[in-house]
Order: sequence, then C-alpha cells, then structure tokens
Amino acid sequence: MGGGRSHREPHGGDGERRGSDGERRGGGPEPRGAGPSKRRRGPTIVDVARHAGVSTAAVSFALNGRPGVAPETRARIETVARELGWEPSASARSLGGRKEHTLGLVIARDPLLLSADPFFPAFIAGVELELATRNQSLLLSMVGDDLEQELERYRHLARSERVDGVFLTDLRFDDPRIGLLQDLHLQAVTLNRPDIPSPFPAVCQDDGPGVAAAVEHLAQLGHTRIAYVAGRPDMLHGAHRCAVWAEAMREHQLQPDLVEIADFTAAAGAQATRVLLNDTHDRPTAIVYANDTMAIAGLTVAHELGFSPPRDLSIVGYEDSELAAHVYPSLTSVRSDPVTWGRTATRVLLDAIDGRAADVELEPARLVVRASTERRPS
Repeated sequence: MGGGRSHREPHGGDGERRGSDGERRGGGPEPRGAGPSKRRRGPTIVDVARHAGVSTAAVSFALNGRPGVAPETRARIETVARELGWEPSASARSLGGRKEHTLGLVIARDPLLLSADPFFPAFIAGVELELATRNQSLLLSMVGDDLEQELERYRHLARSERVDGVFLTDLRFDDPRIGLLQDLHLQAVTLNRPDIPSPFPAVCQDDGPGVAAAVEHLAQLGHTRIAYVAGRPDMLHGAHRCAVWAEAMREHQLQPDLVEIADFTAAAGAQATRVLLNDTHDRPTAIVYANDTMAIAGLTVAHELGFSPPRDLSIVGYEDSELAAHVYPSLTSVRSDPVTWGRTATRVLLDAIDGRAADVELEPARLVVRASTERRPS
C-alpha cells in the first residue's frame, strides 16, 4: 500500500543492460509478451531532455535538486517534466540522492479479521491521507499472532532497508519491540507511551475520560449492574481501559465484578455477551465494551437471546467507528478518531526521521451518546 506508489521487487537475470535513465541498452529487440514489467511505463529523462532542449545530465541535475543548472533552465526542465508526466524510478531516486521516505506498519492480526476491525482501516486511511500529500509510501505487513514472527518481520524490514521508520501499535507490557528497533537503528513512533524507557516519540490519547464518562452516563440512567467486556490484557490499552472502568465503578459505589476477558474480535465479544446474559442470577443491565466490534456483536447476540436493547440492555462501545451510527439501535460509543491518530502519527514519524522527534497529545477520548443506552426501567 502507498501514497500513490506501489512497491515491486526488482526483476533480473535476463542479461540485458539499462542506462541510468532506464532505457534498454543492447541485447536485441524487446521480446514480445514480456509482461508489464518489460514495458516502458512513461517518459524518461531522455524525453524530458529532448523537449526541454538540454542534455540528459542537466535534466538529472535539475530533477534531483543538484547545483550546476541555471535557475531559468531548471524551471524549464521542471515544467517540461510536469507536462510530460515524468516520474522518477525508485533506483533513479536512490542514485540521485533524493530522499522520499517509506513508512512501515506491521499488524499482528489475522488478515481475514482485519476488515472487521474498527481501528486499523481508519488508522491506515489517516496515514495514507497524510502520505498522499507528500507522494510517499506505506508498506503494510501482516503477521499472525506470533511475537517471534512479528519481531522477525521488523528485522527483515531493517535488513532490506525498505522502510525509514515504523508505526508501533498495540503496545504490550515490557514491549520487546522497543529494544529491538533500537538495536536495528530503525526509527519509530509509538501509539501511546510504553511502560519502559523508549527513545521514540509517542502520539498519545487519554482514553480514561471516555471510559469513565461511559460509566457515569450509565450510572445516571439508574444502572447498577454494569458489566465490562475487556480487550486483550497483555496490551497496554486493553488493560488500561479495564482498570479505568473498574475505578469509575468504585467511584460510583458500584461493584466492578462483572468482567469478561476477550480479544477485541467480534467472535470473542459475542461469546462474552452470551456468558453475561445467560447468567440468570446476576445478569447485567448494561455492558461496556473495549471496542465497537465487540459491542456490535454484543447487540446482535442480545437480539438473538430475546433482549430488546436498550430497553432490556444498554450497550456502550469504544472508538465510535463509522458503523456505530448505522446499527440498530445506534451505538453509544467513546470516540477516539483513528483517522486523526493516523495522520498525526505519520507527521510525527516523518519529523523523527528528519531529526525532529517530539511527542504529541491528542484530545482525550469522549463519549458520544446514541440510542443504545436508556434509563433502566424501574
């Protein structure tokens, strides 16, 4: 994936030679049926030089920002290149010394589950919106839920020099990726701060106010048995949201004893909801979920079991994803705005790569009230 460009592994072994401008040198005529990689994809610097009436060396100097070209000549070359739609190849950029950063995102998720995740597609959209304005690229890599496989992917990215920096999401306790990236001399930005010393800048958002507001909202509606469906406890944000919920419950003199541990997936959210609602002796009248995916799955299970949210059960999600306003009933949720996360993290990472590392604090998460919460029947 990228901001207007796609990555391709280099092809070789056909014995032909090409000049620095990408033109084929020798080896006979271009073979038929060689496929897209063998076709000329657009104008070369030879074409630009011919139309501008200058040498190819002048074009190379001008388009790579090097001295030795008169200002009016440089302007003419840039105009011609723009009119012809000339684009530099990756090798030409590298040889010319022009720096155009590629950023990496490694996601430890089953690719088949990613489309249902409310955070990452929106986060990636934010990254791409920022990169598109700079004509730079995102390299997305999916690995399974295997830490060693994930660590090896970072090693591969560093060895191959394919990325200039990476986004670190889903921080764990004592996260081993922090030390690894230091050893690899690979720049990074973390989403929130790790619980260990880190040399990397962080983009942070306090999710506490949003989760606490959810509990307060439900308590004001008369709910006293408020359950929580938690995310993965090995992830800092999963553990923190659960801790904030428990503290908010205690502040309202409510028992934080109805907790089901899940993993942020719809299947786990559905299973946790079944467990809570099938407990006829201590059934909750409201459930707060660690993300919207689990909350929407919980809505479906509640309907299947004969409940009628919000009359029989109030439900609150987290993230305020696009679907939250379009399910039935529309979902009360804590808004975190993953698109803004993506755009901000991209700017911070690019600045860090250029030697200007600084943390950024986003606005705290806040509660958005919709139809899935209602006053408890007396």
